[in-house]
Amino acid sequence: MRITALAGGVGGARFLRGLRAHLDSLDGGPHELTVIANTGDDITLSGLRVCPDVDTLLYTLGGGANEAQGWGRAEETFTVQGELTAYGVGPDWFGLGDKDFGTHIARNYWRGQGLSYSQIIERLAARWGLPEQHVRLLPMTDEPVETHVIVDRDGEQEAIHFQHWWVKERAAIPAQRFVVAGLDRANPAPGVLEAIRTADLIVLPPSNPVVSIGIVLLVPGVRDALRGTTAPVVGVSPIVGGGPVRGHADACLAALDVEVSPQGVASLYADFLDGWLVAPGEGATAEGATAEGAGGYPRDLVVQEAPLLMSSPEAATAMAAATLRLAEAVRR
Repeated sequence: MRITALAGGVGGARFLRGLRAHLDSLDGGPHELTVIANTGDDITLSGLRVCPDVDTLLYTLGGGANEAQGWGRAEETFTVQGELTAYGVGPDWFGLGDKDFGTHIARNYWRGQGLSYSQIIERLAARWGLPEQHVRLLPMTDEPVETHVIVDRDGEQEAIHFQHWWVKERAAIPAQRFVVAGLDRANPAPGVLEAIRTADLIVLPPSNPVVSIGIVLLVPGVRDALRGTTAPVVGVSPIVGGGPVRGHADACLAALDVEVSPQGVASLYADFLDGWLVAPGEGATAEGATAEGAGGYPRDLVVQEAPLLMSSPEAATAMAAATLRLAEAVRR
């Protein structure tokens, strides 16, 4: 089975690790997993290009992530960051660990040699053993893009980098809208559209629907490819109990005037989504499967329920298994 996933950072990475573990338990392998990663939250810090979502996927799938916080490296130290702060080279609100700096230095070294984002990620993925897991990691585009947030400060609109808004401000300043700089020059990275068109199943993990998966969908051709695929497209709700499981997805949805609910998020994917996994009690019926248009979900969407809190790798694996069961229900 060939599965293609569109993913952001922590939630997407943990779900995909569970999916990879579940696939390993199935017969008929090896099962191939292609991950199309959001690069819209990339940022240049201390002269180095940093790719938070890509690196979180690498570290989590490769077994080197800081499990407590979900991003960064395990057993990390911060000597270099401390020296940069002492020199006044910032920003000090975005901490990079010493091991993490190694990734960014390698990435920038290869960029200087003229390698594309795709080629660089291929090298990074090899270091983390992803090919041996039958995982292929692709950037959504090889062109550099950055998500900026338009906010209102004292009656004046100001554009700030997404990471500034997300990390430093903790999304406390209401977002007026999101703008993706460089998107006008962006094309899908090599292999992206093919991975969608040739997949047996397409999965949307519980990543931020606006600034993670939503940014991938803005790359020209991606949404059209999803509309045109014959494979089931199933997703996992990032909203549980009226709020995001983690992060500030509620603030992002508010900027789009979209309801903070599984129904609201599903509406963002309504033109291509076939199946939607939601938390217990959030389906349209007690059985957790909708009739057409029931429960405020888009018409013809198959909705099922399962526990959606990834409190452990085993819980994430169980979520992945429920997602594949949903895909089978869609196929029927």
